[in-house]
This record gives sequence, C-alpha cells and structure tokens, in this order.
Amino acid sequence: MIDTDVLIVGAGPTGLFCAHQLGIIGLKCEIVDNLDKLGGQCIELYPDKPIYDIPAIPECTGEELTKNLIEQIKPFNFKSHLSDRVQEIKNENNKWIVKTLKGKEFLTPNIVIAGGVGSFEPRKFPTKNCEKFEGKSILYSIKDKNIFKDKKVVIFGGGDSALDWAIELSKNSKVTLVHRRDEFRGAPSSVEKIKELQNEKKIEVLTKYSIKDVTGNETLEGVEIKNEEGESKSIDTDYVLGFFGLIMQLGPILEWGLNIDKKTIPVNTENFETNKKGIFAIGDICTYPGKLKLILSGFHEGALAARGCFKYARPDEKYRFEFTTTSKTVKGRIGVKE
Repeated sequence: MIDTDVLIVGAGPTGLFCAHQLGIIGLKCEIVDNLDKLGGQCIELYPDKPIYDIPAIPECTGEELTKNLIEQIKPFNFKSHLSDRVQEIKNENNKWIVKTLKGKEFLTPNIVIAGGVGSFEPRKFPTKNCEKFEGKSILYSIKDKNIFKDKKVVIFGGGDSALDWAIELSKNSKVTLVHRRDEFRGAPSSVEKIKELQNEKKIEVLTKYSIKDVTGNETLEGVEIKNEEGESKSIDTDYVLGFFGLIMQLGPILEWGLNIDKKTIPVNTENFETNKKGIFAIGDICTYPGKLKLILSGFHEGALAARGCFKYARPDEKYRFEFTTTSKTVKGRIGVKE
C-alpha cells in the first residue's frame, strides 16, 4: 500500500498545478490518471492549438503548457500512475483507502479530484476486427508523428484533430482522409488547407464514407469503407487513425457518496472541499456560484485545495503561509540555491 499525504485524481493542468502547490507547502502526493500521459484534455484534445488566456503568457499550446507544468513539479519527484483509474474508496480511521483498476492501493487523508469532466477515453471504431490492431497500427492519438514517415495512412474524422493531423502527416506520408459527411467541422482555415492539398493531389479526401472492416492477420494490410448506398471501397494502408472525439463520464466517482449536480461536484469556495471530509474537487469537474471553466480558475482552486489538505495531512501543525520569493524553506523545496 502506498502511503501519501494527498492522492490527486487527474493529471490535467489543474491537477499538475495542485501538485506543485502541495510540494510548495511540503506535502507529498501521488497522481493517478486513466490516460497514458500527463496533461489531460490539454494534451489529448488540443496539444497544438493555441491557448490565449493563461496569465502572463500571451499564447501557448496545450503541449507547451503541459511541458512547463511538468517541469515545475520536477523538484518534488512526485510519482504518476498512468493508464489507471481510481475504482473504489473506503474511509477508515479518518484516512481513505483507495483502490485502482490495476490493483494499486493508496492510504491517504486527502483525495483531490481534478478529473476535468470525468475520466475520458477515445471513441473507437465499432468494427470488432479493429481490436487486435489497436495500439499498434490502429491509433486514436499520436505520440510520435515520425513513425508515419513514408507510410500509407488512412485518417477517419471530420473535426480539428482529423484535419490537423491530415495536414501535418501529408508532408511525409501518403494520406487518405475519410469522413462520413460532406462537410467538415474543423476550423475554416484547416478546411481550406485540406481542399488546397486535395487539389494539389497531396492528399485524398473521401466523404460520405465510414469504416466497414480492416484486413490483415498479424499485420494490418488495408481498410474497407462503405458509403450510404452500401458501396464498398478497399484502401491499402499501413496505419489507420480515428479521431471521433472522447467519451466522457464520471464513472466510479458516482459511487463515492459525493453530492452530484449535473455531472459536476458542488464544493465550498474556502478550500474546494466536497460534502465528504478530505475529498476536494477542482477544475471543470467542480461547481459553485460564479464558476468559470478557465484553466486559471482551476489553478486558483488547486492552490486553495492544497492548503485545505494540509490540516488533514498535518493535524498537529499549524499552516503558515510563505512567499516563494522570500522563504528559504520554500526555495529549498524547489531546488533554488542562494
């Protein structure tokens, strides 16, 4: 069993900054997220899209923001448990016993739910044959675009992610873009760029088609698509990418005895604690009068929740606020040498 001061559920920007604030005040934490990387929605949905409302940063991408937040918590050596999900919790002697889907157990006085809009995973192809290739040649997100160089790639989807990756991969790959409708839902500039690449024969676009099946035994060989009339077409390919958005749900959180209001968790605004002692909620998943779903609001919530955790993690100590600019103790925690 892993003993820690705080367990953070969710590794998006809000959860990462909360971890930073916990480190600043001298608390230990562990982070659990069902995605396979840190960054939450920022890194999964819009890694290359500009964000314009982070204080003192006129413009940055989701990937850049995540990278900087990860860098900020490095001095604390917090451990992340990715591709896992908190499944059940139980309170014993004013501490929470937390079990994950993979069988890990944590003992902690504090749980901070920073799960965005809940746990989420990509919508997958409905074809059963796709399962054996998923994670290898059938993908729903991209970690390393270099694996597609000089390869044949079929991309399904009509939103920003599908269009952006079709544009990017067309530079070094043979790309076919397939969408079940005539119209694309992405940014107008991306749609225009797709048309331009299509006219230049740098990309093939097939509309009003959806996936029918995939072919291949050990290795993916091709994909079959069909239109509304039932006519089929086969495409040879090395990779199939699906960008259909995410399925978002609260999942096991619904079983934790928390007050729930329209898929969000009501909290107080003193320290963002829920109706359960020692369980806090921050970011998009929490609600209160005047709530704004902004990353900067989540940072504020995370800072106050971290201080709320202190009284349960250190019940015999009095919390003393210290400025990072002047406190030798805090500077020591973040590795600043004077």
